[in-house]
Amino acid sequence: MSGNKPLNGIKIIDFTHVQAGPACTQLLAWFGADVIKVERPGSGDVTRSQLRDMPDADALYFTMLNSNKRGLTLDTKTAEGKEVLEKLIKTSDVMVENFGPGALDRMGFTWEYIQKLNPKMILASVKGFSEGHHYEDLKVYENVAQCAGGAASTTGWWKGENSEPTISAAALGDTNTGMHLAIGILTAIIGRQQTGKGQKVAVAMQDAVLNLCRVKMRDQQRLEKIGHLEEYPQYPHEMDAFKDKVTPRGGNAGGGGQPGWILKCKGWETDPNAYIYFTVQGHAWEPICDALGKPEWKTDPAYNTPKGRQPHIMDIFATIEDFIKDKTKFEAVDIFRKFDIPCAPVLSMKELLRDESLRKSGSIVEVPHKVRGSYYTIGSPIKFSDLKPEIKASPLLGEHTDEVLAELGYSKDQITAMHAKKAV
Repeated sequence: MSGNKPLNGIKIIDFTHVQAGPACTQLLAWFGADVIKVERPGSGDVTRSQLRDMPDADALYFTMLNSNKRGLTLDTKTAEGKEVLEKLIKTSDVMVENFGPGALDRMGFTWEYIQKLNPKMILASVKGFSEGHHYEDLKVYENVAQCAGGAASTTGWWKGENSEPTISAAALGDTNTGMHLAIGILTAIIGRQQTGKGQKVAVAMQDAVLNLCRVKMRDQQRLEKIGHLEEYPQYPHEMDAFKDKVTPRGGNAGGGGQPGWILKCKGWETDPNAYIYFTVQGHAWEPICDALGKPEWKTDPAYNTPKGRQPHIMDIFATIEDFIKDKTKFEAVDIFRKFDIPCAPVLSMKELLRDESLRKSGSIVEVPHKVRGSYYTIGSPIKFSDLKPEIKASPLLGEHTDEVLAELGYSKDQITAMHAKKAV
């Protein structure tokens, strides 16, 4: 690794699987940490085989969450495997795990024992619910976390046959939790520089989702106090939506007092993504009037204030939609951007994958792989002036086992013997 990566010298035992934990450790690997992905011999992380697009090659599910890591296979149920893990703990800075509650203890690696092996160790964990929570024993995955954290109850439509709680396609439960955990790990590392001691760091998936839903908790408290939410599309024509004083689903409405909506563009009848998102931001009202050719709206009290506009905000959106009905989503955005109006095209995954701007910025990168050939993956979403992370391929199962064991002081004969016993 190049010498300018800030996490050079930080060694991380990656005892995680699927998405939340691997997303966390991958981020740290991008920034220079030596992340050792520990997997069971013969099988490895379940995502190696889940949702495969190529036979006998690691699935994109795995490759896109485990780049820049080294791969070690280890059976901790064997005496030899347990000894290797003990040596790893003694020589590492961080261990990250997302096993079920109590699994690490049952392996014989309690927090007390880990501290005994390495008082400076930082033990970072992803769990479904926080310690002591009445659902602490529940297994949690992406959509479970979205429901438990408030995202599903506030996402989707408030009426009609499709008015059920709705799951977001964004990994609010998994990758989001991993990002929170990465912040926690880095904070603990800085704390250790001050105290010389390691500590436990834990992020519950419920808590991570709830953190991203804080504006909805804001709305819940406002609703309980004043009885309605005027920036929601239900106001003022469907006031019954607020009668139970539970934050309702708001469709595609914008939050923060800035009304917004998804609007149809040319081709929407056949293209499910021929839409733009348009925000009626207060300070942009006059430019909006200019763009639409509605100068009379600038002085009309029914239009020239946010409060005045709210009762007929959907009519305003209908007017905008009529204006762009003969324009593609890109043409519509190009018109509105000249007036400094907040808007964006609804971009499909196909369009994003081929977006030259994203490739140029390193947000999407092409990575060569020993078995499957090159694939595209997400690059670092964080951009630095003096750091450009190099995204490397995910490790093959156990690819660096012998290398890691040699670094721990094992001889070639000892390594061969461990392979024979299937300890690694």
